[in-house]
Formats: sequence, C-alpha cells, structure tokens
Amino acid sequence: MDFQIWLAFVAASTALLLIPGPTVLLVLSYAISQGKRVALATVGGVALGDFIAMSASLAGLGALVLASATLFTALKWIGAVYLVFLGVKLFRSASTASLGDLERVSQTSARSVFGHAAAVTALNPKSIVFFIAFVPQFVVLDAPLLPQFTILVVTFVGLAAINALAYALLADKLRAKVARPSVLAWFSCLGGGALVAMGVATAAFKRAH
Repeated sequence: MDFQIWLAFVAASTALLLIPGPTVLLVLSYAISQGKRVALATVGGVALGDFIAMSASLAGLGALVLASATLFTALKWIGAVYLVFLGVKLFRSASTASLGDLERVSQTSARSVFGHAAAVTALNPKSIVFFIAFVPQFVVLDAPLLPQFTILVVTFVGLAAINALAYALLADKLRAKVARPSVLAWFSCLGGGALVAMGVATAAFKRAH
C-alpha cells in the first residue's frame, strides 16, 4: 500500500474515532464508576467489535446488507434493542454507582463488560454501512486486495483501541475528582440516556438510496 494513502486513511480514521460514540460512553462510564481494570476490558471489546464489523464489511457482508432490506432491518433492530437495553441498565444503576475498590471488580464483570463493548460496536449496522462506503476510498483495485484489507483492518482496529484507551485512562485519572455519588449518578444517567438515544437513532436509520 502506498504510504501517502495509508497516512490519509490514518488521518480520516482518527478524525472519525475522536467523535464519541456509544462505545466511548461505555468506556468513560465504566472507567469512572468501576476503575481502570473494567475500562481496559471495554477497550478490548471495542477493538474486537471494530474488527468484526470491519472484517465482515470487507468480506462482503456490507454489500449484502445494502442490497437486502430484510437483513438490514433485522441487523438494525438487533443493534437498536441492545443499545437501549444497555442504556436502561446503566440508567437504573445510577443510584448505586460507586467507585469501589478495584480489587473487588470480579473477573466475571470484566468479561461481561468486554462482551457489552464488543456487541455495541459490532451490532451497529451503521458501522458495517460506514466501512463498506469508507474503506474503498483507500483501496487500489489494480493491486492485490487482501494485503491492503489486512493493513486497513489492523490500522483501524489499532487506532480504535488507542482512542478508547486514551478515553479510559483520562476518565480513570478523573475518578478522584468526581468521586461524589451524586456526580457518578449523574454521569451514569447521562451515559444511559445517550445509549438509549443512540439506540433510537439506530432504529430510525435508513439506507441511502
């Protein structure tokens, strides 16, 4: 892959990733309410979700979703319902939000958070539609496609993980300053509300014709 094309892809991906989405909200919420260990599990989930969505797109699922109204609708509603479910769950936990002791965060909780982040990222049909529209701009059709796809997937997933990790570490640093239960409850309500809003937006998303 031409180095200039790769740099352009890095610049475009970075700009897009800096815009907080539902997965970033999860990273921030868990980092502040439960600490770095769970936030890092969220980062891993974000990377896995992006890898699944981007790989599926490049493998042809994106084109299938764009062509099939039924498949698109099914995937859209699965993603929307899951986002709303996570938002309501986070909102309802606001009254009991606390920083706690990092050592008391169970491994099961970390695995659960990992799964949540992966699902939120991978089940969003807008991600698949986005990748299928975004990535081809940086692909040279006259050159072998597999090496190019590999570079683009590794680059984007790496940038997504770094971006989520930066948010997690920043939020973890702010834990001492926002340790009051009222602040944590407000943040949980804000994050839950944003996730519900993203779920509604996903449900209302229509394919471009």
